[in-house]
Amino acid sequence: MAVATHVKKWTLRELHRLPDDGNKYEVVRGELFVTPPPTDEHETILAKLTEILGPYVRVHGLGHVYHPRAVMRFEGSEVEPDLMVRSEHPRPTGRDVDWTRAPIPILVVEIASGYTRRRDRGEKRRLYLDAAVEEYWIIDPEQRDVTVVHGGQRDSTHRDFVNWLPAGLAVPLTFEVGELF
Repeated sequence: MAVATHVKKWTLRELHRLPDDGNKYEVVRGELFVTPPPTDEHETILAKLTEILGPYVRVHGLGHVYHPRAVMRFEGSEVEPDLMVRSEHPRPTGRDVDWTRAPIPILVVEIASGYTRRRDRGEKRRLYLDAAVEEYWIIDPEQRDVTVVHGGQRDSTHRDFVNWLPAGLAVPLTFEVGELF
């Protein structure tokens, strides 16, 4: 049996040459991840979460709620989180290369599926923590829960309520996990 002695490391240049075929392509530390188009359940959860987050983000001047096609770049990696909250880009130019200088999100959300569960809890979790994302949520429709990840703290899994209190704010956003499903 032959064993691979070299694993290909993908670059952003190679990533950007892949076809726009409905799949989501991401590179995390040289590893290519391919995810098929999302399900209706996935998109419905995102829509509900956007309805919950949007007013809070607006009222507190946190920036915007972004969805896939908006990317986060960090140290040669490029991912399209299912949802992220970040401040507005200080110098938007309309050029793709501008993603490199975009602010780091304060919240990143991934919705786990059979295709993504391992990478959401592994490689992407490490990437978001290394990039100093303030908070990372993994929503698991199968388990009907939300895992909250903060750097330097133990992950916590919630089945009842989630509280989100971005740095510098006094009033948290609180919502029932069941509202997402």
